Amino acid sequence: MNLEHLKLFVRIAALNNISAAGHELQLSPAVSSNYINKLEETLGTRLIHRTTRKVSLTEEGRTFLPHAENVLMSVELAMASVGVGKVTPQGRLRITAPASFGRMHLVPALANFLKQYPDIDIDLRLSDSIVDLVEGGFDIAIRDAALKDSSLIAKKLATDKRIVCASPDYIAKNGAPTTPDELQQHSCITLVGLDSWNFQTQNTTQTIKVVSRFTTDNGEATRDASVNGLGITVASTWSVYQHLKDKSLVPVLSDYPLLSETDIWAVFPSSRLLAPKVRVFIDYFAAYFGEIPYWDK
Repeated sequence: MNLEHLKLFVRIAALNNISAAGHELQLSPAVSSNYINKLEETLGTRLIHRTTRKVSLTEEGRTFLPHAENVLMSVELAMASVGVGKVTPQGRLRITAPASFGRMHLVPALANFLKQYPDIDIDLRLSDSIVDLVEGGFDIAIRDAALKDSSLIAKKLATDKRIVCASPDYIAKNGAPTTPDELQQHSCITLVGLDSWNFQTQNTTQTIKVVSRFTTDNGEATRDASVNGLGITVASTWSVYQHLKDKSLVPVLSDYPLLSETDIWAVFPSSRLLAPKVRVFIDYFAAYFGEIPYWDK
C-alpha cells in the first residue's frame, strides 16, 4: 500500500476537498484523483463520495480513516526512532468519553489544548456506553472506573469520589437518614444497575440495596432529579460540585463514606510507541485537573 496515497486520503478527510488536499502535498488535481482511484482499487472498495460541490467519506472511508492515520503515525515514529524526521503532535485524535463528564470537563478545556497544538484535530464521541477502542478506531477512552481489560493501558488523570446527597427540600419533607440502613425507608434515585450502595462502617463494609423511585442511564439526570426533590442519590463530586456550593444539594451520611473505584482514567491500546497526539492529550489533562481537581477544592 502506497504511503503517499494514504497521506492524501487523510488530508482529503480533513479538508473535504481533493484539490486542496493535493495542493498541500504538491500534487495536481489529476494526480490526486489518480492516487485516490488507486487506493480504492487496492482496497477493493469506494472510500470517497464525489459530487460537483464537495467530497465526503463513505462508511467504508470513515472506518478506514483511523487505521490509515495509525499507519502513517507508526511510520513516522519508526523513522524518528532511528533519528530520521521530527515527530510532532498532529493528526485527528479520536476520543470517547462519558457524556456528562465530557460536556462538563473536557469540552471547556479543549480550546486551549487546540491552541497549544494547532496540528491536532479532535473527534470527540460522548456516550455512557463502554466502547471497544480498537474496533471503534479510538485513540483514547476516558473512563471513571478501574481498568479490567489487561490488553489496555490506563493513565490516571484525576481523583474522584462519590457521595450520597439530596436536596434541602427533600430533607425538609422526609428527614435525612442517619445510618445506611435508613435508606430503605427513603426514595432513592439510581443509575441503571447501580441500586446497591456500599458503605464503610467502622471496620466492615455494608451493602444497602436501595428502593429506587427513579432509575435512569444518565448521571446528569440523576443529579437533576435529586435537585428537584425526587430523592436521595449517589453522585460523583465532579458532577455535583457546583450544586454543593450553591446548596441546591447537600451531603447526607457523611460519617459513612462510600466504597468505590471512581478515579478518572485515560485508557488507550497497549503500544510501545505512543503517538505524540495521545501523549500530549494525557499530559495536558493530567496537569489541567491537577493532584486535587477543582471540583474537590
